[in-house]
Amino acid sequence: MGRMPFSTWSEFGTWLLGAPLLIVLTILLALIIRWLAHRAIRTVVDNAVRRAETNEASGAERLLGFDTRRRQRALTLGSLLRSIATFIIATIAVLTIMALVGLPLAPLLASAGVGGIALGFGAQSLVKDFLSGVFMIIEDQYGVGDVIDAGEATGTVEEVTLRVTRLRDSDGVVWFIRNGEIIRVGNKSQGWALATIDLQVAASEDPARVINLVKGVLAEFAEEAEWSPKLVEPPTVAGVESITGGTMTIRVFAKSLPGEQFALAREIREREKAMFDAEDVSLPPLPYGMP
Repeated sequence: MGRMPFSTWSEFGTWLLGAPLLIVLTILLALIIRWLAHRAIRTVVDNAVRRAETNEASGAERLLGFDTRRRQRALTLGSLLRSIATFIIATIAVLTIMALVGLPLAPLLASAGVGGIALGFGAQSLVKDFLSGVFMIIEDQYGVGDVIDAGEATGTVEEVTLRVTRLRDSDGVVWFIRNGEIIRVGNKSQGWALATIDLQVAASEDPARVINLVKGVLAEFAEEAEWSPKLVEPPTVAGVESITGGTMTIRVFAKSLPGEQFALAREIREREKAMFDAEDVSLPPLPYGMP
């Protein structure tokens, strides 16, 4: 039988109350600190979400979806902060345990520093993508469900991570774009959208009469239960946009919720055409040579 590393139980007890106990206490302390940090972050996030869902957003902001975006951003930042807190606490705990075991930390840290510099040069693009993803989330540049123009591709965002953004364009193609390569972003889903509708009638028509008829249709449209919730404000008539080649163009603006401007424009055109027919408003002459 091999010789015991400790000559007496007293020596074993002294050793057990030394490094092993400190290691266990370090692990327990790290777990407690992690739990407290996560609880504090969760409390802050819950308060932010609660404010976004109650009195933080005004009526107009709730209509435009700002409260939902605040809630999503708060949850995303909470997840990011919890991950960072866990990484920092785990790193400190591992270094403390290594010191208690007796491993020389100075050469290890020096080697890690040199390796980190070499890795940093080799992974510059990865670091760039990560930092860009962090700032995109913090600044709320876009989120899942938004329609964005990312330069290389335009489509609906399906997923946002710290490294890449995945979006699907109108043809169904899925694009994976590295966050560090996104130079500028056009978000078509934040706030509100504007539908610009040009109605063309014959240039011989009385502009005041046509505009009054158009306003009447828009007023009825804005009061309907089906379309009123999709409007940020009632549609307005800008006036006569142009008169060319026997055609007079009346321009209409309709401010709507993001993504609803296309359906609103189609519906308004359809109703205005029906009104033109009912009121005998002359349409523009056909181009020469057409039947």
